[in-house]
Amino acid sequence: MSSSSLTIAGLAKRYGAFVALAPTGLEVPAGEFLTLLGPSGSGKTTLLSLIAGLATPDEGEVRIGGQDVTYRPPYERDIGMVFQNYALFPHMTIVENIAFPLKMRKVRDAEARKRAFEALDMVRLPHVAERFPRELSGGQQQRIALARCLVYRPSIILMDEPLGALDKKLREQMQLEIKRIHRELATTIVYVTHDQEEAMTMSDRICLMNAGQIEQLGAPSDLYFRPRTVFVADFLGESNLLPGRVTARDGETLGVTLTGGAGSGPAIASGALPAVGTDVTVMVRPQNIIVRAPVAGSGRLVGRLTDVMVTGSLTKLYLEATTPGLPQLVAAYPTRSLSDGHEIGQLLELDWQPSDAVAITAAPGH
Repeated sequence: MSSSSLTIAGLAKRYGAFVALAPTGLEVPAGEFLTLLGPSGSGKTTLLSLIAGLATPDEGEVRIGGQDVTYRPPYERDIGMVFQNYALFPHMTIVENIAFPLKMRKVRDAEARKRAFEALDMVRLPHVAERFPRELSGGQQQRIALARCLVYRPSIILMDEPLGALDKKLREQMQLEIKRIHRELATTIVYVTHDQEEAMTMSDRICLMNAGQIEQLGAPSDLYFRPRTVFVADFLGESNLLPGRVTARDGETLGVTLTGGAGSGPAIASGALPAVGTDVTVMVRPQNIIVRAPVAGSGRLVGRLTDVMVTGSLTKLYLEATTPGLPQLVAAYPTRSLSDGHEIGQLLELDWQPSDAVAITAAPGH
């Protein structure tokens, strides 16, 4: 068997002139939790459908466990699927719902029932075995849908926005449940979501998609702290994206002058090192911005405070740069008290550590 649970090679799908998925390559090691993340129309659901066998590619191949399954039907691919709408049979009890895939595989009734109860224990719901789906909450139904998928022990589990119908608190509980089960079983999971926090919380790696292709693939921390494009920086979390030009270079550290002449100080390059004179976008996360009273002649970026928002654990400062041509700026820090002494209209100097600023060689409109 291949060391990769899943191999995608040159996979592509078009609908007339519309490219739903440009030729795409991807390796998913056995036991990995990979999340396909992206906005609507980015290609993530198309890619999942091609892996599942619910759509036929125009070119390329899908290999599962080293076997070419590109044109095999879903039931011959050793995959399990969990959908947002649960898809439980309303006329069957919970244990019958879970045992159903085993019966389809000609497993004896006694063995199927035994394994169904094992799956119920796994999702911590053994007490609902004889109930019907309508008697369960949304979160319980989703756990039953997961148990039904786990019961026949597929080598890969595909999940298509499985928590999208749940409220925030329940969704967070289910995220922990799925992570726990993944740890216990070490099953390969390919998970589709448009929720950035969900992807950051649950994934070993994130495959961020945009316009039918992979924009960046890596660990959540890679995408968050070292985005390769402005799209990644802008999509994943809140960012300050400041246009500028490289004016000096020392190894990986760049000196950047922002549009309008404000100095941003050193920044770390993301990806290939740009030459002096290259236009870049400097990304700084709000929590990495340090605000203080302006120092005359420092040449640092200065902003006028336009709004303060206390979100609970975080206080956010919104500032308008005094330098023309720069966007609105956001700084954030842990809330310390109801009044931190910031007044609307005051000027504040903005600073950051060099390692907290990333220079991306792409224009803000990318």
